[in-house]
Amino acid sequence: MNDSSRQFDWNHVRAFLATAEEGSLSAAARKLHLTQPTLGRQVAALEDELGLMLFERVGRSLVLTRAGTELLDHVRAMGEAADRVALVASGQSQSVEGLIRITASDVFSAFELPQALKRLRQDAPRLSIDIVASNDIRDLMRREADIAIRNVRPEQPDLIARLVQEATANFYASTDYLNRMGRPQSPDDLVDHDFIHYGDAEAMRDYLNPIGLPVTLDNFHIGSNSGLVGWELARQGFGIVAMDDQLAQGTPGMERVLPDLEPIVFPVWLATHRELHTSRRIRLVFDLLADHLSRGT
Repeated sequence: MNDSSRQFDWNHVRAFLATAEEGSLSAAARKLHLTQPTLGRQVAALEDELGLMLFERVGRSLVLTRAGTELLDHVRAMGEAADRVALVASGQSQSVEGLIRITASDVFSAFELPQALKRLRQDAPRLSIDIVASNDIRDLMRREADIAIRNVRPEQPDLIARLVQEATANFYASTDYLNRMGRPQSPDDLVDHDFIHYGDAEAMRDYLNPIGLPVTLDNFHIGSNSGLVGWELARQGFGIVAMDDQLAQGTPGMERVLPDLEPIVFPVWLATHRELHTSRRIRLVFDLLADHLSRGT
């Protein structure tokens, strides 16, 4: 380091961290909403400040040098501290306005969230809502979202989670498909039917076999990691699919398969960060969603 008393520019440190995590200047620039030349200048400025070469180019990618690797853990700790400062500051806000990001599965985002948000628009018209429709578990600790709706309980100790609903799902197919392929009368009849998977046919087979459905990989000819796509495939007559009862029962042209089967029960969790839960606007949205989901409406 050229001058041990020199203060770091956080923008330069943040540019280094994003580049190290993303592996290229272009990806890091997109993450930080900067132009690539601006980000490149910030990384170069940090190298000048430290008197170290932090990256070397390998093909189209940037690879950390030994010095960069040694620095990375320290910079990550700085990034986490900065994130925590932002969380605390956001949590102290008492204004019912601004942007709130809610993450939920694509199916939930499309079919269930809008009903809850109608009431929110009436109660807090100055709030802006960004729905992050994703089937991945987003990291609330890094502010990818303020509130998450998920079917698994978050494990991070700094998150507040509330079980708001025990939802049910069953198997459905279109009337057109059942007219063509026949309506199964028992689980054994399913061996002659097509099933739609949600991105992993083996995982679905391994889940269905223990609950008495004798399907094999030969039953899965099509699927998607998107719940919306899977449901549309079923509506178009490609086969049988598992779906939330509340959504499925409100869709014309879809029939429940083997109605005597026990439903699949799954939890619905609402989660937010502890500091964010002290924010008036986050608390308003959290409580509204909790009330809406607990009533199952």
